[in-house]
Amino acid sequence: MRIDRLPLGGAHLIVRDPHQDPRGRFARLYCRNELGSLGIDAVAQINHSVTRSVGTVRGMHFQHAPHAENKLIACLKGRVFDVMVDLRGDSPTFLRWHGVELCAQDHLTVHVPRGFAHGFQVLEPDSELHYVHDAFYAADHEAVVNATDPRIAIAWPLAVSEISDRDRSAPFLGDGFRGVSW
Repeated sequence: MRIDRLPLGGAHLIVRDPHQDPRGRFARLYCRNELGSLGIDAVAQINHSVTRSVGTVRGMHFQHAPHAENKLIACLKGRVFDVMVDLRGDSPTFLRWHGVELCAQDHLTVHVPRGFAHGFQVLEPDSELHYVHDAFYAADHEAVVNATDPRIAIAWPLAVSEISDRDRSAPFLGDGFRGVSW
């Protein structure tokens, strides 16, 4: 694995180095020896999502402390535009976003640190994502930032065709928003 820093403080792009032979391919998705330095030294939960329609947006989700979480996101099938937003009020990249296109063939994993919101837009039908979390899901600590919030101004590559009612009705960040604790 190679770990590259992304423009938002604490976020990383992990490039997997798969072994290939005539039988197929093998690659590690998680290794505590290498990813522990990023603060990902335990796996609490692994999730898998399938999103059918091109243009669909899921997000922007995060959890408040004490259930803030590091996430590792990899695309297993299809292609997505994966986005993170820095919500840490004390960060020099506060309210900046960064997007990475992920596909099954690229061998990339995105590390979304605690204090960041995460979401994605589907670019190919039936796209599948694999998520590794270092904290358990806690419904009473979950929050959503509106994916179309003009204060963040994410440049989604496609028109948003589908979005859940919960994500669509999430409030915009007001001028008084000072960040999250993580």
